[in-house]
Amino acid sequence: MTDKVMENNQVVIMGEIVSDFAFSHEIFGEGFYMVDVRVERLSDSIDIIPLMVSERLLDVNGDYKGMYIAVNGQFRSYNRHEERKNKLVLSVFAREIDFVDEIGESTKSNQIYLDGYICKEPVYRKTPLGREIADLLLAVNRPYGKSDYIPCICWGRNARFASNFEVGARCAVWGRIQSREYMKKISDDQLEKRVAYEVSVSKLELVED
Repeated sequence: MTDKVMENNQVVIMGEIVSDFAFSHEIFGEGFYMVDVRVERLSDSIDIIPLMVSERLLDVNGDYKGMYIAVNGQFRSYNRHEERKNKLVLSVFAREIDFVDEIGESTKSNQIYLDGYICKEPVYRKTPLGREIADLLLAVNRPYGKSDYIPCICWGRNARFASNFEVGARCAVWGRIQSREYMKKISDDQLEKRVAYEVSVSKLELVED
């Protein structure tokens, strides 16, 4: 059962560690730490992706900044309570980490596959330049009755296709994880820079249960 469930959320990222490890939380005596990984896109822009690592997987007291890693894991979410409401916090949960000398230009350094359920009505819109976009929120089941809630963004034909998905429909998604900066309005005269994470979808299909 567990192995079957694990197959519905698969992530591979390769990139450069660009921060120190910061303590996140502890579960049953096992400490988990966060570190930022810089992942290059083919378009020469970059994504800074948060990685959650168990202290049992890596010596989190070491200085790894500037080192390159290949990670296999899952894209996970949890709700953090702040400003009188819950904020969805996303990160890659590392299952395996390997250090690598370099990352080739043709290497697929950012891949994700999800199999989950549409848990919110898709939001379809067009940019001022006429580009079609659809936002999806996918609930991906974990063992023991838990789920991860993953925002996904579709473009063009995929956006048109996804705009008709119904809540509860099962959907498989392939793509990459992207980070996106935006300005959050804190008060009438105060803005704060925030970073959002989502799956940029390259392929998706409905799955028959």
